[in-house]
Amino acid sequence: MSKKNAYIEKMKLQLDELNAKMNKVDAMAKDAKEEARDKYQQEMTLLRKQSKIAIAKLDEIKSASEETWEAMTSEMEKVRDAFIHSFHYFKSQL
Repeated sequence: MSKKNAYIEKMKLQLDELNAKMNKVDAMAKDAKEEARDKYQQEMTLLRKQSKIAIAKLDEIKSASEETWEAMTSEMEKVRDAFIHSFHYFKSQL
């Protein structure tokens, strides 16, 4: 397995795990009061947007050449870290 493919697999696994955690939190929030549920839905919308950005960034790396993909990893990691941070903050507010 190439270094690029190993990196892509690692990032995909991390994003998949975070999305699975979001789905669990989403299921738990169904029992929240209406006012809390509205705020929760707004925050979840923002998290899903971050998830899509991270997945799109990973897709860019997938389609990058062997020569250029490594230059893209720092941006990918920034996007992933922001997504993780936002998720943890959101979860701490529940």
